[in-house]
Amino acid sequence: MVRENQLSSTDLIWPLFIIDGQGEEEPIGSLPGVSRWSVDGIVTRAREARDLGIPCVALFPNTPPEKRSDDGAEALNPNNLMCRATKAIKDALGDDMGVLTDVALDPYTSHGQDGLLDDLGYVTNDRTLEVLTKQALNQANAGADVIAPSDMMDGRVSAIRNVLELAHHHNVQIMAYAAKYASAFYGPFRDAVGSGGRLTGDKKTYQMDPANSDEAIREIAFDIAEGADSIMVKPGLAYLDIIYRAKSEFNIPVFAYQVSGEYALVKAGAAAGVGDHDALMMEKLIAFKRAGCSGILTYFAADAARLLRK
Repeated sequence: MVRENQLSSTDLIWPLFIIDGQGEEEPIGSLPGVSRWSVDGIVTRAREARDLGIPCVALFPNTPPEKRSDDGAEALNPNNLMCRATKAIKDALGDDMGVLTDVALDPYTSHGQDGLLDDLGYVTNDRTLEVLTKQALNQANAGADVIAPSDMMDGRVSAIRNVLELAHHHNVQIMAYAAKYASAFYGPFRDAVGSGGRLTGDKKTYQMDPANSDEAIREIAFDIAEGADSIMVKPGLAYLDIIYRAKSEFNIPVFAYQVSGEYALVKAGAAAGVGDHDALMMEKLIAFKRAGCSGILTYFAADAARLLRK
Protein backbone atom coordinates (compact mmCIF):
# COMPACT_ATOMS: atom_id res chain seq x y z
CA MET A 1 0.00 0.00 0.00
CA VAL A 2 2.75 2.47 0.80
CA ARG A 3 5.29 1.45 -1.80
CA GLU A 4 6.41 4.63 -3.57
CA ASN A 5 7.19 3.09 -6.97
CA GLN A 6 5.61 0.24 -8.90
CA LEU A 7 6.93 -1.81 -11.79
CA SER A 8 4.59 -3.40 -14.32
CA SER A 9 4.92 -5.10 -17.69
CA THR A 10 3.62 -1.92 -19.33
CA ASP A 11 6.84 -0.19 -18.26
CA LEU A 12 8.95 -2.52 -20.40
CA ILE A 13 10.22 -2.43 -23.98
CA TRP A 14 11.80 -5.64 -25.29
CA PRO A 15 14.84 -5.30 -27.63
CA LEU A 16 14.93 -7.98 -30.34
CA PHE A 17 17.68 -8.83 -32.84
CA ILE A 18 16.83 -9.77 -36.44
CA ILE A 19 18.70 -12.03 -38.85
CA ASP A 20 18.03 -13.19 -42.39
CA GLY A 21 16.44 -16.51 -43.23
CA GLN A 22 13.38 -18.52 -42.18
CA GLY A 23 12.96 -20.42 -38.94
CA GLU A 24 16.37 -19.25 -37.74
CA GLU A 25 17.57 -18.70 -34.18
CA GLU A 26 21.15 -17.80 -33.24
CA PRO A 27 21.95 -17.66 -29.51
CA ILE A 28 24.28 -14.78 -28.65
CA GLY A 29 27.20 -16.04 -26.59
CA SER A 30 27.91 -12.77 -24.79
CA LEU A 31 24.19 -12.29 -23.99
CA PRO A 32 23.03 -15.48 -22.23
CA GLY A 33 19.37 -16.16 -22.91
CA VAL A 34 19.19 -13.73 -25.86
CA SER A 35 19.05 -14.81 -29.51
CA ARG A 36 18.92 -13.37 -32.98
CA TRP A 37 15.72 -14.39 -34.80
CA SER A 38 14.61 -14.47 -38.40
CA VAL A 39 11.54 -12.37 -39.18
CA ASP A 40 9.07 -15.19 -38.47
CA GLY A 41 10.65 -15.68 -35.05
CA ILE A 42 10.51 -11.95 -34.38
CA VAL A 43 6.74 -12.05 -34.96
CA THR A 44 6.46 -14.95 -32.50
CA ARG A 45 8.40 -12.94 -29.92
CA ALA A 46 6.13 -9.94 -30.54
CA ARG A 47 3.06 -12.13 -29.89
CA GLU A 48 4.72 -13.34 -26.71
CA ALA A 49 5.32 -9.75 -25.65
CA ARG A 50 1.68 -8.85 -26.29
CA ASP A 51 0.47 -11.80 -24.23
CA LEU A 52 2.75 -10.75 -21.36
CA GLY A 53 1.42 -7.18 -21.41
CA ILE A 54 4.60 -5.65 -22.87
CA PRO A 55 3.44 -2.76 -25.08
CA CYS A 56 6.42 -2.34 -27.41
CA VAL A 57 9.37 -4.15 -28.97
CA ALA A 58 12.56 -2.47 -30.16
CA LEU A 59 14.15 -3.89 -33.31
CA PHE A 60 17.86 -4.14 -34.19
CA PRO A 61 19.09 -5.88 -37.36
CA ASN A 62 22.20 -7.97 -37.87
CA THR A 63 22.77 -7.04 -41.50
CA PRO A 64 24.56 -9.70 -43.60
CA PRO A 65 28.21 -8.77 -44.29
CA GLU A 66 27.71 -8.57 -48.06
CA LYS A 67 25.07 -5.85 -47.55
CA ARG A 68 27.26 -3.63 -45.37
CA SER A 69 29.06 -0.73 -47.02
CA ASP A 70 30.97 2.44 -46.19
CA ASP A 71 27.84 4.52 -46.85
CA GLY A 72 25.38 2.21 -45.05
CA ALA A 73 23.10 2.15 -48.10
CA GLU A 74 21.20 -0.94 -46.88
CA ALA A 75 19.59 1.30 -44.23
CA LEU A 76 17.57 2.87 -47.06
CA ASN A 77 16.41 -0.41 -48.58
CA PRO A 78 12.62 -0.70 -48.05
CA ASN A 79 13.04 -4.47 -47.93
CA ASN A 80 15.86 -4.57 -45.37
CA LEU A 81 15.63 -6.67 -42.20
CA MET A 82 14.32 -3.80 -40.09
CA CYS A 83 11.52 -2.93 -42.51
CA ARG A 84 10.54 -6.54 -43.15
CA ALA A 85 10.29 -7.27 -39.43
CA THR A 86 8.34 -4.07 -38.77
CA LYS A 87 5.84 -4.86 -41.54
CA ALA A 88 5.46 -8.44 -40.37
CA ILE A 89 4.71 -7.41 -36.78
CA LYS A 90 2.21 -4.76 -37.82
CA ASP A 91 0.52 -7.16 -40.27
CA ALA A 92 0.21 -9.81 -37.56
CA LEU A 93 -0.64 -7.67 -34.53
CA GLY A 94 -1.61 -4.21 -35.76
CA ASP A 95 -2.00 -1.70 -32.95
CA ASP A 96 -1.76 -4.45 -30.32
CA MET A 97 2.04 -4.13 -30.45
CA GLY A 98 4.16 -1.01 -30.71
CA VAL A 99 7.29 -1.13 -32.83
CA LEU A 100 10.30 1.04 -32.01
CA THR A 101 13.00 1.25 -34.67
CA ASP A 102 16.61 2.31 -34.26
CA VAL A 103 18.00 5.08 -36.47
CA ALA A 104 21.79 4.88 -36.78
CA LEU A 105 24.11 3.47 -39.40
CA ASP A 106 26.32 1.14 -37.35
CA PRO A 107 24.32 -2.02 -38.23
CA TYR A 108 24.75 -1.17 -41.92
CA THR A 109 28.28 0.26 -42.28
CA SER A 110 31.37 -1.78 -43.02
CA HIS A 111 33.34 0.29 -40.48
CA GLY A 112 30.89 -0.02 -37.58
CA GLN A 113 30.46 3.71 -36.99
CA ASP A 114 27.04 5.35 -36.58
CA GLY A 115 27.62 7.77 -39.45
CA LEU A 116 29.57 8.48 -42.61
CA LEU A 117 33.34 9.01 -42.45
CA ASP A 118 35.46 11.71 -44.02
CA ASP A 119 38.93 11.16 -45.49
CA LEU A 120 40.50 11.42 -42.02
CA GLY A 121 38.19 8.81 -40.49
CA TYR A 122 35.97 11.23 -38.55
CA VAL A 123 32.19 10.88 -38.56
CA THR A 124 30.75 13.79 -40.53
CA ASN A 125 27.64 15.23 -38.90
CA ASP A 126 25.81 16.96 -41.76
CA ARG A 127 26.40 14.30 -44.42
CA THR A 128 25.19 11.69 -41.95
CA LEU A 129 21.99 13.66 -41.29
CA GLU A 130 20.99 13.32 -44.93
CA VAL A 131 21.12 9.53 -44.66
CA LEU A 132 19.50 9.35 -41.21
CA THR A 133 16.43 11.29 -42.33
CA LYS A 134 15.96 8.91 -45.28
CA GLN A 135 16.46 5.95 -42.95
CA ALA A 136 13.82 7.28 -40.54
CA LEU A 137 11.33 7.83 -43.36
CA ASN A 138 12.01 4.31 -44.66
CA GLN A 139 11.17 2.88 -41.23
CA ALA A 140 8.05 5.04 -40.81
CA ASN A 141 6.81 3.90 -44.23
CA ALA A 142 7.23 0.30 -43.03
CA GLY A 143 4.92 0.97 -40.07
CA ALA A 144 7.18 2.00 -37.18
CA ASP A 145 5.31 3.62 -34.30
CA VAL A 146 8.38 5.16 -32.65
CA ILE A 147 11.56 6.31 -34.38
CA ALA A 148 14.53 6.22 -32.00
CA PRO A 149 17.64 7.98 -33.34
CA SER A 150 20.61 6.60 -31.38
CA ASP A 151 23.36 8.11 -33.53
CA MET A 152 23.99 11.27 -31.45
CA MET A 153 24.46 13.54 -34.48
CA ASP A 154 23.63 17.20 -33.82
CA GLY A 155 20.34 18.37 -35.30
CA ARG A 156 19.01 14.95 -36.25
CA VAL A 157 15.77 15.20 -34.25
CA SER A 158 14.69 18.36 -36.05
CA ALA A 159 15.68 16.94 -39.43
CA ILE A 160 13.77 13.69 -38.83
CA ARG A 161 10.71 15.49 -37.48
CA ASN A 162 10.55 17.71 -40.56
CA VAL A 163 10.83 14.75 -42.95
CA LEU A 164 8.14 12.80 -41.09
CA GLU A 165 5.76 15.77 -41.10
CA LEU A 166 6.24 16.39 -44.82
CA ALA A 167 5.47 12.70 -45.47
CA HIS A 168 2.29 12.93 -43.32
CA HIS A 169 3.66 10.65 -40.61
CA HIS A 170 2.28 13.04 -38.01
CA ASN A 171 1.63 10.36 -35.39
CA VAL A 172 5.01 8.65 -35.53
CA GLN A 173 6.80 9.50 -32.30
CA ILE A 174 10.48 10.31 -31.86
CA MET A 175 12.27 8.86 -28.84
CA ALA A 176 15.65 10.58 -28.93
CA TYR A 177 18.73 8.96 -27.45
CA ALA A 178 19.51 12.38 -26.05
CA ALA A 179 22.16 11.37 -23.51
CA LYS A 180 24.10 8.44 -24.94
CA TYR A 181 27.50 7.92 -23.39
CA ALA A 182 30.68 6.48 -24.88
CA SER A 183 30.34 3.52 -22.55
CA ALA A 184 32.24 0.30 -21.94
CA PHE A 185 28.90 -1.51 -21.42
CA TYR A 186 27.98 -1.88 -25.13
CA GLY A 187 30.20 -4.83 -26.07
CA PRO A 188 27.59 -7.64 -26.20
CA PHE A 189 25.19 -5.44 -28.19
CA ARG A 190 27.84 -4.83 -30.82
CA ASP A 191 28.33 -8.60 -31.01
CA ALA A 192 24.57 -9.01 -31.43
CA VAL A 193 24.29 -6.65 -34.41
CA GLY A 194 27.62 -7.70 -35.88
CA SER A 195 29.33 -4.31 -35.68
CA GLY A 196 31.83 -4.93 -32.88
CA GLY A 197 34.51 -6.67 -34.90
CA ARG A 198 34.16 -4.09 -37.67
CA LEU A 199 34.46 -0.98 -35.52
CA THR A 200 37.38 1.19 -36.54
CA GLY A 201 38.46 3.62 -33.83
CA ASP A 202 35.92 4.60 -31.17
CA LYS A 203 32.78 6.74 -30.87
CA LYS A 204 34.06 9.38 -28.48
CA THR A 205 33.77 12.20 -31.03
CA TYR A 206 29.98 12.04 -30.93
CA GLN A 207 28.96 10.02 -27.86
CA MET A 208 29.28 11.62 -24.44
CA ASP A 209 32.08 11.59 -21.88
CA PRO A 210 30.97 9.48 -18.86
CA ALA A 211 32.38 12.19 -16.58
CA ASN A 212 29.86 14.81 -17.79
CA SER A 213 26.37 15.46 -16.46
CA ASP A 214 25.63 19.13 -17.27
CA GLU A 215 26.42 18.35 -20.91
CA ALA A 216 23.71 15.67 -20.84
CA ILE A 217 21.12 18.20 -19.69
CA ARG A 218 22.11 20.53 -22.55
CA GLU A 219 21.86 17.69 -25.07
CA ILE A 220 18.43 16.71 -23.74
CA ALA A 221 17.23 20.32 -23.95
CA PHE A 222 18.35 20.54 -27.59
CA ASP A 223 16.47 17.37 -28.56
CA ILE A 224 13.29 18.46 -26.80
CA ALA A 225 13.44 21.85 -28.54
CA GLU A 226 13.83 20.06 -31.88
CA GLY A 227 10.64 18.05 -31.38
CA ALA A 228 11.44 14.85 -29.46
CA ASP A 229 8.36 13.26 -27.88
CA SER A 230 10.46 11.43 -25.30
CA ILE A 231 14.13 11.05 -24.46
CA MET A 232 16.45 8.18 -23.69
CA VAL A 233 19.38 7.91 -21.31
CA LYS A 234 21.88 5.19 -22.25
CA PRO A 235 23.33 3.25 -20.46
CA GLY A 236 20.88 3.07 -17.58
CA LEU A 237 22.08 1.99 -14.17
CA ALA A 238 25.42 3.83 -14.19
CA TYR A 239 23.56 7.04 -15.14
CA LEU A 240 20.61 7.14 -12.73
CA ASP A 241 21.66 10.67 -11.76
CA ILE A 242 21.11 11.78 -15.37
CA ILE A 243 17.68 10.13 -15.44
CA TYR A 244 16.73 11.85 -12.19
CA ARG A 245 17.92 15.25 -13.38
CA ALA A 246 16.17 14.88 -16.73
CA LYS A 247 12.89 13.93 -15.07
CA SER A 248 13.21 16.78 -12.57
CA GLU A 249 14.09 19.46 -15.12
CA PHE A 250 11.92 18.55 -18.14
CA ASN A 251 8.23 17.77 -18.38
CA ILE A 252 8.70 14.89 -20.84
CA PRO A 253 8.76 11.08 -20.64
CA VAL A 254 12.24 9.76 -19.82
CA PHE A 255 13.32 6.25 -20.79
CA ALA A 256 16.41 4.25 -19.91
CA TYR A 257 18.19 1.51 -21.82
CA GLN A 258 19.43 -1.25 -19.55
CA VAL A 259 22.19 -2.08 -21.97
CA SER A 260 23.76 -5.38 -22.92
CA GLY A 261 26.71 -5.13 -20.55
CA GLU A 262 24.42 -4.41 -17.60
CA TYR A 263 22.27 -7.41 -18.49
CA ALA A 264 25.26 -9.70 -18.99
CA LEU A 265 26.75 -8.74 -15.63
CA VAL A 266 23.56 -9.78 -13.82
CA LYS A 267 23.63 -13.11 -15.66
CA ALA A 268 27.30 -13.65 -14.82
CA GLY A 269 26.85 -12.58 -11.21
CA ALA A 270 23.89 -14.88 -10.66
CA ALA A 271 25.77 -17.77 -12.29
CA ALA A 272 28.72 -17.10 -9.98
CA GLY A 273 26.46 -17.19 -6.93
CA VAL A 274 26.73 -13.55 -5.89
CA GLY A 275 22.94 -13.21 -5.64
CA ASP A 276 19.56 -14.55 -6.70
CA HIS A 277 18.94 -13.92 -10.40
CA ASP A 278 15.35 -12.71 -10.14
CA ALA A 279 16.05 -10.54 -7.10
CA LEU A 280 18.99 -8.87 -8.84
CA MET A 281 16.91 -8.34 -12.00
CA MET A 282 13.93 -6.79 -10.22
CA GLU A 283 16.01 -4.57 -7.92
CA LYS A 284 17.78 -3.05 -10.89
CA LEU A 285 14.53 -2.50 -12.80
CA ILE A 286 12.78 -0.79 -9.88
CA ALA A 287 15.82 1.49 -9.56
CA PHE A 288 14.97 2.95 -12.97
CA LYS A 289 11.41 3.67 -11.86
CA ARG A 290 12.67 5.23 -8.63
CA ALA A 291 14.95 7.54 -10.63
CA GLY A 292 11.97 8.73 -12.68
CA CYS A 293 11.74 6.53 -15.78
CA SER A 294 8.50 6.25 -17.71
CA GLY A 295 9.78 3.03 -19.25
CA ILE A 296 12.80 0.76 -19.63
CA LEU A 297 14.36 -0.99 -22.62
CA THR A 298 15.64 -4.24 -21.20
CA TYR A 299 16.58 -7.73 -22.35
CA PHE A 300 14.92 -8.89 -19.14
CA ALA A 301 11.51 -7.68 -20.38
CA ALA A 302 9.91 -11.09 -20.95
CA ASP A 303 11.43 -12.65 -17.82
CA ALA A 304 10.39 -9.70 -15.67
CA ALA A 305 6.87 -9.66 -17.14
CA ARG A 306 6.44 -13.37 -16.38
CA LEU A 307 7.60 -12.83 -12.83
CA LEU A 308 5.28 -9.86 -12.37
CA ARG A 309 2.32 -11.95 -13.55
CA LYS A 310 2.91 -14.34 -10.64
